[in-house]
Amino acid sequence: MARVRIPDDPVLRNWDDVNIVLKEIGECQIQIEEIEADMNTKISDVKLEAEMDAKPLQDNIKKLEAQIKEFVEANKHELQGKTKTLNFGKTGFRKSTKIMLRKVQNVIKNLEAFGMLDCITITKKVNKEVLKKYSDEDIAKIGAQKKVEDIFWYEVDREKLQC
Repeated sequence: MARVRIPDDPVLRNWDDVNIVLKEIGECQIQIEEIEADMNTKISDVKLEAEMDAKPLQDNIKKLEAQIKEFVEANKHELQGKTKTLNFGKTGFRKSTKIMLRKVQNVIKNLEAFGMLDCITITKKVNKEVLKKYSDEDIAKIGAQKKVEDIFWYEVDREKLQC
């Protein structure tokens, strides 16, 4: 296969060329949105159909789970330990411990007062938006640096394309 040389000359030569390319980008974006909207509609239809197909099975599972729970609770004395292993699965009980907090701020104050600091989680992170407001010298002395750059952007005027 022969090598193809890509020209170094810019493709766009004036603002009218840029304007035409912006129009083409906008038209492509509109077509992509139409494709994605069609895709999302199809996905929603398939999800709805799957939910409707699965609903009777989910209802049956809930009913069967309630029956198992009722039986196991009534026959808890027959369990050796906390689990009963059967041919098609296991059932039983497990200990679940929850801590209920009413007034979190009071609990935190009491934890601090009683020296239970290992029960308190403190998350620290840098607020970069506030840090941007400091001088370059202040930012440098804390071990960070400010990077300022011009970032290219463009915006398609969609209203003019749809006329």
